[in-house]
Amino acid sequence: MTTPDTNAPAAQARDYSKTLFLPSTEFPMRAGLPTREPLLLERWARTGLYEKIRQAAAGRPKFVLHDGPPYANGNIHIGTALNKILKDVIVRSQGALGKDANYVPGWDCHGLPIEWKIEEQYRAKGRNKDDVPVIEFRQECRTFAAHWLDVQREEFKRLGVTGDWDHPYATMAFPAEAAIADELMKFAVTGQLYRGSKPVMWSVVEKTALAEAEVEYEEHVSDTIFCAFPITQGGEALQGARVVIWTTTPWTMPGNRAVAYSKKISYGLYEVTGAPEDNWAKPGETYILADSLAATVFKAARVEAYERVGDVTAETLAGLTLAHPLAGLGYAFDVPLLDGDHVTDESGTGFVHTAPSHGREDFELWMASGRRLAERGIDTTIPYTVDADGTLTKAAPGFTGRRVYTEKGEKGDANKAVIAALTEAGALVARGVLRHQYPHSWRSKKPVIFRNTPQWFIAMDRPVDSLGNRTLREVATQAINDTQWVPPQGKNRIDGMVGNRPDWVVSRQRAWGVPITVFVHKETGEVLRDGAVNARIHDAFAAEGADAWFAPDAASRFLAPEHDPAAYEQVMDVLDVWFDSGSTHAFVLDDPEQFPGLSGVTRVRDGGQDKVMYLEGSDQHRGWFQSSLLESAGTRGRAPYDVVLTHGFVLDGKGLKMSKSKGNVVAPQSVIKDSGADILRLWVAASDYTDDLRIGPEIIKTFAETYRKLRNSLRWMLGSLAHRVPNDDVEFHNMPELERFILHRLAELDGEIREAYATYDTKRVVALLNGFMTGDLSSFYFDVRKDALYCDPISSVTRRAALQVIDETFRRVVVWLAPVLAFTAEEAWLDRYSSEDGSVHLQTLPETPSSWRDEALAAKWQKIRRVRRVVTGALEIERAAKRIGASLEAAPVVHIADADLRVAVESLGLTAFADTCITSAITVSEGDGPAEAFRLDEVRGVAVVPTPAEGRKCARSWRVTPEVGADAEFPDVTPRDAQALREWDAAHPEASAA
Repeated sequence: MTTPDTNAPAAQARDYSKTLFLPSTEFPMRAGLPTREPLLLERWARTGLYEKIRQAAAGRPKFVLHDGPPYANGNIHIGTALNKILKDVIVRSQGALGKDANYVPGWDCHGLPIEWKIEEQYRAKGRNKDDVPVIEFRQECRTFAAHWLDVQREEFKRLGVTGDWDHPYATMAFPAEAAIADELMKFAVTGQLYRGSKPVMWSVVEKTALAEAEVEYEEHVSDTIFCAFPITQGGEALQGARVVIWTTTPWTMPGNRAVAYSKKISYGLYEVTGAPEDNWAKPGETYILADSLAATVFKAARVEAYERVGDVTAETLAGLTLAHPLAGLGYAFDVPLLDGDHVTDESGTGFVHTAPSHGREDFELWMASGRRLAERGIDTTIPYTVDADGTLTKAAPGFTGRRVYTEKGEKGDANKAVIAALTEAGALVARGVLRHQYPHSWRSKKPVIFRNTPQWFIAMDRPVDSLGNRTLREVATQAINDTQWVPPQGKNRIDGMVGNRPDWVVSRQRAWGVPITVFVHKETGEVLRDGAVNARIHDAFAAEGADAWFAPDAASRFLAPEHDPAAYEQVMDVLDVWFDSGSTHAFVLDDPEQFPGLSGVTRVRDGGQDKVMYLEGSDQHRGWFQSSLLESAGTRGRAPYDVVLTHGFVLDGKGLKMSKSKGNVVAPQSVIKDSGADILRLWVAASDYTDDLRIGPEIIKTFAETYRKLRNSLRWMLGSLAHRVPNDDVEFHNMPELERFILHRLAELDGEIREAYATYDTKRVVALLNGFMTGDLSSFYFDVRKDALYCDPISSVTRRAALQVIDETFRRVVVWLAPVLAFTAEEAWLDRYSSEDGSVHLQTLPETPSSWRDEALAAKWQKIRRVRRVVTGALEIERAAKRIGASLEAAPVVHIADADLRVAVESLGLTAFADTCITSAITVSEGDGPAEAFRLDEVRGVAVVPTPAEGRKCARSWRVTPEVGADAEFPDVTPRDAQALREWDAAHPEASAA
């Protein structure tokens, strides 16, 4: 049914359109989200919605989504928006499922990202950070972080994210700094914290050690060399031969102390028999190489001919001693060969240059061989060959002052100098360049080096009494097994990382952070373990912040009177920022004074019903997920979380990484300004967050169109419900079949949506609702029932039942949608249930009677809808050919050869089936139908012959039927419409009189 137009009969003396129950609502078709959403945010703030949600949820099982703290150092980007929106959708949906889902946002405020910004400001002004008192510098960092915290807070709120925005957590808050120091001191007390010397990834530009999570791999061009080590002892038959290594870091040659081989590799002695006159590898030279790599090495060395002249066994290699290729420059020490599991014959020479001050595997092999090396009279001291600024030290004679990288991260002169010296010494066999993936600092974007420095570590493999004589690695591995990972493959990823990671480097040589609050005895090197000292540190930090550690009198303040400050070294390194964020559970989830709504969680694994979820990007398996796991496992013997959910990264519409240079960056602020936050929220919820997500102008348009259809469905329901009389219900068993079918679908969806929200499957929620609202409702149920809703008498059971079902549908759909379309669902709810302090976000998912489920009825209606598709297809062709103007002008003949389909249609009745097909009449015939009938390949056994409806066109409903004129009082309408007019006139006496 559609609204009458100028084609209505000329004899009509009355405007029947005023008697129709057409939709009426102030809910606009055009959303205007950029303007409307801020008004709703103001309303939520004015009415105290967050507090009302907390009050309504009191006493329910807790669901805590602990916020992974973003850095407070700039505007949010599309990846941050994805993360925060997904968190909000899950928090809101868990609340709708009946949980006390409290969300406290947080910020990471310490560390290099913020310190680096302040240093950039200094450099721009020609200032030197080292000339500024450390407490003054730290205050500038604090002010910077506080500014961006406020900026990001407003940006997150604009996304529609609900939470305790007035009381967030920040790692730079004084109580937080005290708690972080407490957590570090727990590791010191239990003996898990130690100071050691190991190669760590070091940023020359930033002058600090970096964690794996602070490194990204980028393409880099490295100098490569093949270098020969002369044999000095052992292997009498090998005298005069040399062992060849290959390295991509020539500058580490001054740090060489050994050569590694593998007993699993076959080696041979090779003689050069032909080479160019100016070649480094000359005829008569003999080299020991892995058999599988000899050809590759000689090709790189421009050797024209060579011969394998003997076997070299692992036992022979173990007995060899080499000379350093640069012995004449001050490297006159023995170089042993060591069997290493890390040595392969996949590339290189089958031998690995071993510099224990510049590589993890080199270091571990050197340390594991210490006793045997000492017995051979070899000095096992690891040299410090490179300073913090990338300069070679006095421990690299002949190269002191050479730079590996400059302060700007550019390649220095160290490689060139070392290669020249090796050439002069006759040790070079070949050289080249290699383009490969190399670690870079993700802040400065410059290459890092591996450098041996004194650092503070947390031991991974040291049995600890407080952990039941288990190691941190063992406890963390068990905690991984006890945690639910979404998607499940996240477990394998973090399990492998924890299983293979070295000891945790927790120290940084910076200024802005929580200090490593320990004192070391100058004579014994022992860490002080004194509860009274630790308590004084905690109290000072809680009252004044971590700046108290950097005050001139700090050592005396904390140590006296029990200990002599002169006897102790106060450690001035600061903690790795990952330790900060990894400790947040200690002062957010375990502090009832600071965050009472998040404490007292009795988790499922402990026999309770409460859950704690961590949710971040998949890169956090090596970042926050892991640091939180290790911190909590080391201090509490368990993970801080029960569920870990990971999402992918955001790419542009073509699947490319976003960058300003490419011009393909999508800023959330721009999307909100043009389209509204609900479009972003719909994109997040509808996407497969377990993989990388794509976004671009066309994708945004697609979701805007999806949103438009969903909004129009809500609008039509609201408009129709304007005519709903409260409590004017029809008994379930008296409802028409179609209404009972829609109620069945609601009951079916209720279970599916609950399950999808419970399993954090937001994509399925959107797919289910979009399919239902556009497929079951807009293009089917609403379309079918428009005639009855607009034209039926007030007393009509069909009309009243339809309004009742629409009411039930609206209430459920808007609550189901609320976690995703937070603003639009609220707008629609307030339009229907207007009140000063009401909100859809105070609702839980409505209970749906199980009695609504009717699988047999649903199966029947699926058959009816299949037949209807053929009828609709046939009438579309008639309309396109202009043989009819509207489907009500038709009375098709439907031939049904499929017995099941025919029984389903006939049991409905022809009148109801005609209503379902939106035709004025319909005929059902058994059989295949004529050849020229319309058919659909996907609906076998149904053929439709379109025929025009007989009779006159009703002036009110536009039905074409012989019944028009049967009622003498209303000669231009059907008897149904005549009865509707009488009831309408009785209800509107003044209007009918006029």
